[in-house]
Amino acid sequence: MHSTLVRGTAPKKNRTTLNWWEYWIGHCWMTGWQNIRGAFRIWADLMTSNYADYALPRTVEDPEEECKEWFWVSLGEDETYPKEFLEHLLQMCYDIETGKVKTIPMDEVMENLKKWSDEVLEGVDLDEELPDEDTSETDTPNNPEEI
Repeated sequence: MHSTLVRGTAPKKNRTTLNWWEYWIGHCWMTGWQNIRGAFRIWADLMTSNYADYALPRTVEDPEEECKEWFWVSLGEDETYPKEFLEHLLQMCYDIETGKVKTIPMDEVMENLKKWSDEVLEGVDLDEELPDEDTSETDTPNNPEEI
């Protein structure tokens, strides 16, 4: 599916706590309506036979069945989070914005990952076929007397 906004976590200057109104109305209530809207959207797709969004290439054989499964799953969704967790996220964002926590740019992370993978895979022939697990030799002897 797609990523959705975590309701009730709008940036606040120098505030890392949520009051009652922000949590219950801003997050819980609005997230509940967002979940209901998603379920009704999928229900509308079922009623109008609009299965185009559910016909994923190479993985879905029956888009109608996929749509039905998404509908039943959407009825059980609950994307509301505990107040403490949201306040923890707000605190982390505040720490990053104020420079209290050092962040690493994604380009640097990917560069380090590439260097690491090149070192690990040095000398490995990726085109070589690996033996099947069933036919590979094992270290355990076949003769019980050798044990």
